[in-house]
Amino acid sequence: MMKKIAPFAALALLFAGLFAQAQKRQVMLDKVVAVVGGSAILHSEVEEYARQLTERRRQEGYTSDRDPMNEALEALMTQKLLYNQGQIDSVAVNELEIASRVEDQVHAMIEEEGSIPQLEAKFHMAIFNIRETMRQRYVEQAYAQAMRSEVTGKVAVIPGEVERYYESMDERDLPIIPVQYVYAQITKFPKSIKEAKQRTRERLLDMRERAITGKAKFENLARMYSQDPGTMMRGGEMDPTPLAGLDESFAKALEGMKPGQISEVVESQFGFHIIQLLDKRGQLYHFRHILLKPVFTTDELSETVAELDSIADLIRRDSITFERAALLHSDDPNSKMNGGIVSNHDLLEHSYAFDAKLTVTKFLEEDFAHFRGLDDYNRLVRLEVGGMSEPFLTRDMLGNELAKVVKLVEVIPTHTASLNEDYLRLEEMALEDKRERVFRAWLDKKIDGMYVYIEPEYRDGAFENKRWVK
Repeated sequence: MMKKIAPFAALALLFAGLFAQAQKRQVMLDKVVAVVGGSAILHSEVEEYARQLTERRRQEGYTSDRDPMNEALEALMTQKLLYNQGQIDSVAVNELEIASRVEDQVHAMIEEEGSIPQLEAKFHMAIFNIRETMRQRYVEQAYAQAMRSEVTGKVAVIPGEVERYYESMDERDLPIIPVQYVYAQITKFPKSIKEAKQRTRERLLDMRERAITGKAKFENLARMYSQDPGTMMRGGEMDPTPLAGLDESFAKALEGMKPGQISEVVESQFGFHIIQLLDKRGQLYHFRHILLKPVFTTDELSETVAELDSIADLIRRDSITFERAALLHSDDPNSKMNGGIVSNHDLLEHSYAFDAKLTVTKFLEEDFAHFRGLDDYNRLVRLEVGGMSEPFLTRDMLGNELAKVVKLVEVIPTHTASLNEDYLRLEEMALEDKRERVFRAWLDKKIDGMYVYIEPEYRDGAFENKRWVK
């Protein structure tokens, strides 16, 4: 439902490890090893983050020549600097979202331990202190993320920069692009979609009635029936968000509501909803929702497969080309006008990032696993180029049931990236490289201008940025 910004994962601390270290501090005095701006870094923080780095590298099969303790210390100092500068520059952070995440984390820990007293006993801390420690960490990370976005968010590259970046790379450093697939599809939704939608509306109206009359709590209904995996276990609760981050129909319904009110049934691109507004602060709306998608009977789905099989049979007998059949019969508006060729157009629209230049029609195996779904991939790998699958049932990226046939158009073998064939991937690399250079130049200036102190015994590490040691 929301536009999400990728977390500043490289600098995030796992709270379970953080509290494990808090237990250690009950029996030994922790030590401040560095100070950046007004923020201290404790030995236990460095030790825990170093452990996480080592574990992550082990899982990825990657080793580093750097001492994990030194690497962890530098990462934490960078985060502290970003946090302090973010406060100086008054960058915007979502306080309501932070509070919501803290409560989610505390609630999960209480459920895991069984009760608040058991949680307090485990960590030798009052629930207030546990909550406040989490809040401070989330606030720090939020400021660090926002500050880095301020520094690099507007960085862009032009074609000439991409070309220069490519030409400057040693051939041994060019990425190897795995096998890619170009394919086409014809999709059909069940003809009974109107009946299925009406059944869904009626189910939600019944839930709305139960919630309004007090026969059931809205959040309990969400946990039992909602088909939104991101919110169902939270009782349908979403993080506070502006209307601009929501589906247009959903936002329009929410805008006219009062706290405590439950909406009529709302249809969005994701399905059907009922919404309960919790509160509104400024431009941020805090709400719960229940999402249901139309469900079809076995007979309705079988009829759809049979209809698509009839179309596929015409293609097999050369009575119609695949491209013509896609134009006349496919229910997918993004591919039918292009001979059925599948692109990432739907993904870009779904993530509110549509830009014609970002459109691609070549997909890696990992693209299917993460975005397109393995149902398509499992059929394509069994086909020869030009071959067409049998009709099969699947779901689109929004979870809607449909039938589909796919045709393998081209297989692009594994190869070293080239400017002509893999421009978009090289553009991503060039952009990331430029962002990193811009950030490092900014970081150099800020280190020089901000108070930084490192305990003598921690100064001898192989810091990537030599300015840390003053």
